[in-house]
Amino acid sequence: MKVAVWDTYVKREDGNTMHFDILVSDKLSNKETIFNFGKAYLKTKAFKTGQLTSNECRLCHIEQAKEEVVSSIENKGYFIIEMENCN
Repeated sequence: MKVAVWDTYVKREDGNTMHFDILVSDKLSNKETIFNFGKAYLKTKAFKTGQLTSNECRLCHIEQAKEEVVSSIENKGYFIIEMENCN
């Protein structure tokens, strides 16, 4: 499966910036759906964050997905790769 990687940066209440990728099927093009996946992920965090809009989240590239990513996308619709300040 090919996936679209959405590069995302969201401010935390402590001033740090979270950096994570939202991976979705490359067939999914509805930005609002992709942003909602990111918002659902942010709700799982113990700290508060800023908003997630097109200013914070942009399509970066398309790549071939690994098994773990495909499984998550088939079950939830998305997969998150945490990069910086996500915990």
